[in-house]
Amino acid sequence: MDGFTLLILGFGALAFGAFYLLGVYHPKSGPEVLDWKPTRSAEVEAELELDDIDQMLEAQNRRRRASGRPELSEDGLRAELDAERRQAASDDKP
Repeated sequence: MDGFTLLILGFGALAFGAFYLLGVYHPKSGPEVLDWKPTRSAEVEAELELDDIDQMLEAQNRRRRASGRPELSEDGLRAELDAERRQAASDDKP
């Protein structure tokens, strides 16, 4: 390697090392430096998730009604999902 290549690689390694050490030994964490706070709490996320499930189930039931099939309830859907998971788990075992 020629001298210029070594110089560039050396400066790159030096810059990487400096930033790495700065990150490791800085007294504040990344979110503290950026003053970052979560936009939503865990409770709000859970509520939104439940609302999403209700909306998806209603949309699916609307399509099922249109095609003449019986509607699904959340409990029935969960029971069906649990049965499928148990079946898949038993199929995986030798």
